[in-house]
Amino acid sequence: RERFEQICRREVEIPGLTIMRDVAIARSEFVPGEQAVTKLQEFQNDDILFGYCELPEIIKYVQTFTGKEVKAMHTMLINKPPDPGKKTSRHPLHQDLHYFPFRPADRVVCSWTAMQKVNRENGCLVVLPGTHKGELLQHDYPEWEGGVNKMYHGVRDFDPNAPRVHLPMDTGDTVFFHPLLIHGSGMNKTKGFRKSISCHYASADINYIDVKGSIQDGVEKEVFEMVHKKLVARGVDPTKLTMKDLWMFKSRDVSLPLN
Repeated sequence: RERFEQICRREVEIPGLTIMRDVAIARSEFVPGEQAVTKLQEFQNDDILFGYCELPEIIKYVQTFTGKEVKAMHTMLINKPPDPGKKTSRHPLHQDLHYFPFRPADRVVCSWTAMQKVNRENGCLVVLPGTHKGELLQHDYPEWEGGVNKMYHGVRDFDPNAPRVHLPMDTGDTVFFHPLLIHGSGMNKTKGFRKSISCHYASADINYIDVKGSIQDGVEKEVFEMVHKKLVARGVDPTKLTMKDLWMFKSRDVSLPLN
């Protein structure tokens, strides 16, 4: 939490870090510090935050999904804001595999840890049990009146009557889930921020796929639009890179010896 606050105050600069703001906040007057930040992504170059991803208590469970050789692929610290009245603090129901150009899905897992008490009032996770046994579905931006945050894609077609399970959690509680599991989170109806930290892991010998022409084609285009400016600033020609290059660049080995 302290490191998060340092980053928000711009006391430290983390190479490769992406800082995101809520779409409703971005459209309003400038909001300083922690209140302006809704998510940190790609903190693999920060030893303090990345320490979470290397915790033996986490990795020992991750290895039951991925196998012995593990890579941390995608990192997030989520600072879900009090909803500004536009319902933009919601996260639509989605499948994480929608964003990933690697397979097999059964060798990918997310570790999601509550940094404080999480419940339905401040927007806990909600899942559709059993959907991890299905297939990757078409995603798109939901047509929400108040707007939708960048890259907050949702499953286009699913059974609205499907059973849902909400996951209230205490500080430090951790859930592991499959990348095909349909999940999301509700609005934060409290006056405080709801913090969680997560990492997606994968087997070190996963296979990268070309998503061009697939239902993930739009994700690839949007990702390169987002990173274009950063890459050019570093003297890198984005047209020379693939999605595989981007993911391999930010992945980190976190394997532990199996007993």
